[in-house]
Amino acid sequence: QVQLVESGGGLVQPGGSLRLSCAASGFTFSSYAMSWVRQAPGKGLEWVSDINSGGGSTYYADSVKGRFTISRDNAKNTVYLQMNSLKPEDTAVYYCALGPKQDEYDYWGQGTQVTVSS
Repeated sequence: QVQLVESGGGLVQPGGSLRLSCAASGFTFSSYAMSWVRQAPGKGLEWVSDINSGGGSTYYADSVKGRFTISRDNAKNTVYLQMNSLKPEDTAVYYCALGPKQDEYDYWGQGTQVTVSS
């Protein structure tokens, strides 16, 4: 059974930084691409970033490009999202999901709340 557990969210001021982690289990982590998606209040799911299985290829939504960095440690079965220069519009629940950018995902975690406010 696939399990994805996000952590690292919290309250941060505009311009601040936060690092999210996603601990994966129940599948061969190193064989799969991974994504981060988010859901702002009253909005649908928005794809944020993905990374290929080996960690050598990364892609970002235009809204976060240059500010966020996705990475992974296959030895630890963990994917990360380093978020810098945070803006109020980044406020959302952030989810880790199995697979590259898609319209739908079969597996995702419980989410972690990120609130950017002064």
